[in-house]
Amino acid sequence: MTKVKTKQKKIIGVAQGVNLDLLGQREIDIYGNLTLASIEVCLRKDLLNLSTHFKTESFSLEFFQSNNEAEFLSFLSKTFSGLIINSGAWTHTSIAIADRLRATKVPYIEAHISNIAAREPFRHRSYTAPHAQGVIFGLGLESYRAALYVMMLRLHTK
Repeated sequence: MTKVKTKQKKIIGVAQGVNLDLLGQREIDIYGNLTLASIEVCLRKDLLNLSTHFKTESFSLEFFQSNNEAEFLSFLSKTFSGLIINSGAWTHTSIAIADRLRATKVPYIEAHISNIAAREPFRHRSYTAPHAQGVIFGLGLESYRAALYVMMLRLHTK
């Protein structure tokens, strides 16, 4: 009997932090009408298109949002091949999240809807950026789409 080797799915976690559940309701002038649901729908569609592009079906996405930092930390500790994160305000305040991301050694890309460099001075500092594969911000939904493309490209060529 021959064993058929099945390809293990590479799971990319998409972690959304504090207050991102309010997308589409708060500060429309900064975040637009984008919602978590619209981000998820778009990324799932992009996943299918990119899977065709890369000629693979070995990727899946797992979405998560929490306003509770302990829950967020637990999600980051799950087994992922890669992460796309937007920690929200925790980006600028949480050493715990930065330490967790560094400790897990999972490649991650930080994505932000708004241009954090053009906002209040306290938002210019990201505790999570130093160990990220990259940081993409200011492009709205396209920040997430670019992060997904780059993460899939890097995981596919591994």
